[in-house]
This record gives sequence, structure tokens and C-alpha cells, in this order.
Amino acid sequence: MFIILNKKILQMIIVIFLITIIILTGILIHNSKKEVYTSLQENKNYNIIQQGSDTSNYIAFACNVDWGNEVIPDMLEVFKSNDIKITFFVTGRWAEEFPDIFKMIIDEGHEIGNHGYKHLNYSQLSYEENKKQIHMAGDIIKKYTNTQPTLFAPPSGDYNENTLRAAEELGYKTILWTIDTIDWRDDSTKDVIIDRVMNKTKHNGAIVLMHPTVETLKAIPSIINQLHEKNIKVGGISDVLLD
Repeated sequence: MFIILNKKILQMIIVIFLITIIILTGILIHNSKKEVYTSLQENKNYNIIQQGSDTSNYIAFACNVDWGNEVIPDMLEVFKSNDIKITFFVTGRWAEEFPDIFKMIIDEGHEIGNHGYKHLNYSQLSYEENKKQIHMAGDIIKKYTNTQPTLFAPPSGDYNENTLRAAEELGYKTILWTIDTIDWRDDSTKDVIIDRVMNKTKHNGAIVLMHPTVETLKAIPSIINQLHEKNIKVGGISDVLLD
């Protein structure tokens, strides 16, 4: 009798345990779906720009800077000789460490964007740390330009919802790219870079991502000439955006 009773009690305990597991699993699945839905809904409102207006006769050059000091002065000369102003996205760390080169970019009249304070993986950062990195860089840029930047390019194009939320709350448009030169790779020669830009069928309003590399410097004059032959002007991010 005692053994039978214990078996019944044990069976009841097992049934109750299984029911509890099923209920808890259902709650977790429901909450998980709700969080994903909320995240997707919120992301729809964030201003992420990969392409400007396709009715524009401009193409935007976006040069991300956290290194490449030895190339930037010559790059500026090429743009100056062609009467071109592009957008330079600079990290706050770089601007602080190399103010003379940063001032050269500013004095040439180029548009300045925010590239975060440090070149980190922003998708791995919390909301607070994302906001701190963007805010710090913005303050440094404003110190030299006397203007608050409004364009933000996350390093390596790496971001998460925290990044987008922080950038938007600080008044920035988040900028990515249409055409990636991938010029930081060792196999990216002058001709490869030119092909990556010019092989695209549509250039109107496109955003071309580049960095201050020797091969990019070699490629820029040819890219400019070929774009001009297609009646496409080279400019910065603001030139391809229609507010």
C-alpha cells in the first residue's frame, strides 16, 4: 500500500513538473517573440542611409579615417586640383592625436562626419557606451570645426540597435555605403579599386566607402575622370541627400 501510494505521489509530482516546464517554456517563447517584434518595429524608425537620391547627378565619396596620415595630404591635393569636397569621417581619437592633419582637412572645406571616438566593434557595446563614444567624438570635432556634426558612420559598418538609438538621440543620421572599395585589403590594387567603383551600373546618389591608402590615392584621379565622363559630379554625403 505504501509503495503504491508513493508511486502515485511520484507520478503526480512528475506530471506537475512537466506541466510547469511547458507553461514556463510557453511564456519564454511568447516574450522572445515579443522582444524580436519590438526590436524590428523600432529599427524601422532609425535613419540608416546607404544610398542618396538616385535623381542626383552627384556621387558621394566617404573617406573613413583612423589611420593613413601619410596619404591624406596628397589625397587632399588631388581633391583640391579637381575642385572637389568630399566627406571625411574621423575618429575622435585620431583627431586628438593628429590635429594638424585634421585641420588640413577642415581648411580645405571638406565635410566632417563622426566615426566614433575609438575604432571599435560598436555592435558589442551597450547603449551607454555607444552614446559615450559618439558623443565624445562629436565634441572633439566641434572643438575644431565650431560645428556640430550630423553624420555618423559606425566603424567597419558594425552596429546594433544600441548604436542606432544612441546616434539618433544625439541628432545623427547613420551613414553606411552603396559601393565598398575594400581598399584596406592587401590585394586591393589601384585597378581593382577602380573596377569596384566603375563596374556598378548606377552611380547617381551612390555613397563610395574608401580609406586613405596608397592604392586608393592612385585610383582616385582615374575614378574622378571616368565619373565626369558619365556626367557624374563627385562630392560629399550632403550632396546626395535630399532633405
